[in-house]
Amino acid sequence: MVSPRRTGICFSAQKADTATKEANGIDGVLDYVGMPLPDVYSAELSEFVLAAGVRLLADRRPDIMYLTLTDYIQHKNAPGTDVADDFYAMLDSYAAQLDELGAVVAITADHGMSPKHKDDGTPRVVYLESEVDSILGIGAGETGSRVILPITDPYTVHHGALGSFANVYLPEGADREKVIAGLADKEGLTAILRSEDAAELYSMPLDRMGDITVLSDKFSAIGRYPEWHDLKNLDVPLRSHGGLGELDIPFLINRAVPTPEETKSRGPNGEEAALHNYDAFWIATTHVSAHAPVASAAATGA
Repeated sequence: MVSPRRTGICFSAQKADTATKEANGIDGVLDYVGMPLPDVYSAELSEFVLAAGVRLLADRRPDIMYLTLTDYIQHKNAPGTDVADDFYAMLDSYAAQLDELGAVVAITADHGMSPKHKDDGTPRVVYLESEVDSILGIGAGETGSRVILPITDPYTVHHGALGSFANVYLPEGADREKVIAGLADKEGLTAILRSEDAAELYSMPLDRMGDITVLSDKFSAIGRYPEWHDLKNLDVPLRSHGGLGELDIPFLINRAVPTPEETKSRGPNGEEAALHNYDAFWIATTHVSAHAPVASAAATGA
């Protein structure tokens, strides 16, 4: 096995004060970056990552850097608000510094972030576990369905564990078709699928998808049942993600790029496939030269 000519550096901004050379390839990160340890629920967490990236690029010239930010600001602040504008101005300033240092900079997101609330600011939610149990006639104290929400990360301040995608596990012997039919006309839902169909449609692992897969529309969220969700931290109207309404995601590159027709990726059978946001790395490393002319922006949707 050929060893890399240089070892990598990898650390979490949230735990930058505990980084060591042995575990992370670097220590003394707070002094190195010149910023205090940021709070996880802040714009400063993302700024810390960007500041670290600029310093590492200038100082150590890594071959590849991956700088991942948080979406706290986007969950809490709508586009065009002062806080959102200030955040993107900050991001622009660091992107400019990376550009000035000669980097090919690719910027993208992992999902959209639509408003999912009513006119009065309260969340627009379909409590799916409650709905399924009602359709099956399951009462309190009985063993009912179980809804798994992939959005349930530890950062419930962002979204209250309310997303737009859910897997439903039914009690043994439950009538799946009855549930699908019962949910068919539920306002806020756009897809109620047998999980084997959803697995094929969305290229997902069937053994982790339960019996039914459900998606909500762009302006609605899915929850389990009201008592399970702690929404006291939703101090602003809910913005969240996870459904088909969040698929239109651009990526930006600071170099001239070939036309989309010249960079078509290929599907499993050799067919042409559309470019997606997750192709940003492929485009930046395969179709863009570090010495190519600087472009103002180039983008493609998901």
